[in-house]
Amino acid sequence: MFDSFFQPTWLDVCLIALLLTHITIVSVTIFLHRHQAHRSVELHGLISHFFRLWLWLTTATVTREWVAVHRKHHARVETSEDPHSPQANGIFRVLFLGAWLYRLEACKSETLAQFGHGTPKDWIEENIYTRFTLLGPVLMLVANVTFFGTTKGLIIWSIQILWIPLWAAGVINGVGHFLGYRNFQTLDASRNILPWGILIGGEELHNNHHAYASSAKLSVRPWEFDIGWFYISILRILRLATVNRMVPQLVQRTEHQYCDADTVKAIINNKIQVMADFLKLVVDGVYREEVGNAATNKVRKRLKHARELLHREWPTPDADLLLNLEKQLEASPKLNEVYSMKLRLQEIWSNNQSSGESMIDRLEEWCTHAEESGIQLLQEFASRLKGYRLANVPANS
Repeated sequence: MFDSFFQPTWLDVCLIALLLTHITIVSVTIFLHRHQAHRSVELHGLISHFFRLWLWLTTATVTREWVAVHRKHHARVETSEDPHSPQANGIFRVLFLGAWLYRLEACKSETLAQFGHGTPKDWIEENIYTRFTLLGPVLMLVANVTFFGTTKGLIIWSIQILWIPLWAAGVINGVGHFLGYRNFQTLDASRNILPWGILIGGEELHNNHHAYASSAKLSVRPWEFDIGWFYISILRILRLATVNRMVPQLVQRTEHQYCDADTVKAIINNKIQVMADFLKLVVDGVYREEVGNAATNKVRKRLKHARELLHREWPTPDADLLLNLEKQLEASPKLNEVYSMKLRLQEIWSNNQSSGESMIDRLEEWCTHAEESGIQLLQEFASRLKGYRLANVPANS
């Protein structure tokens, strides 16, 4: 056996492997994902190149390829052109063969040309990282064996090599579009796997990311935690990072009794959050009231099914699903009215060609209809909607 520099115990091996793979995860989420793919954060050249070097050593990742595949995923999400959608490819194929699906897409020159712009093109990228992709993991293998011995070094290296294909290519791309909870009614199947993004660098909050892809921070609820944002915050203090974009924050203007240009701007820029508020405050509230007044278990089951369908935005409802929803809503005229108001609200912000004054008029009409509906929760939401405005908080404050 090779006489290594260190003689780690098996507990040390576990801790070392966890530390090294965590650095890799942080490099993926901060450098590849938030900095390169979405430009939500800018990094100092020193820290940026450390991430590039580390990813070359531990994953053989070519920045342009990773960025291009990820951007295409967002542009073609849940379609046959999505490189790794479990809705199109099947959950087990993405979970266990996610790295292979990524490799297939990364080999397409048209994908790189269309989606790979803005990535590094300096000498070391072109002549080392891209040209000799496999050299990085070989050097890491030599380093691991040298420091930790043949057996333990090989084990640590194997874990490093398998970490990203397992957690990023498999779990995030697979489970993140199949299982978990949703804060936002996005037009895809994205889910938050867990509310605490630690093991996979914050990427567990995948629905939040698809709702606000350009945000540097992936957590949006008070109980959610994004460790990637924690590290970005440290880099900001050290002046090694600058945040470009965050989730737009809605605030309430109390006693504001009419819609204006600020209302329109707030709703258009944060319509996903507005719909999340509508579902939580109106749909769920009316559902609870109706369930409490239901005479039989059969009616309660129909109401529950109707609520689930009202929360569903993906996939695009087909005729059978809409027919099913209409059938379930027969059990509750109030919930049916809420559904109608939901569609009308979505129609308002979907018409992006409307003038500012036209948008204000249509929002006022929506609020008037809600106030005349006789449904208290709708009336309260109309009052809330009139008070919406965007918080004027700079990204770097």
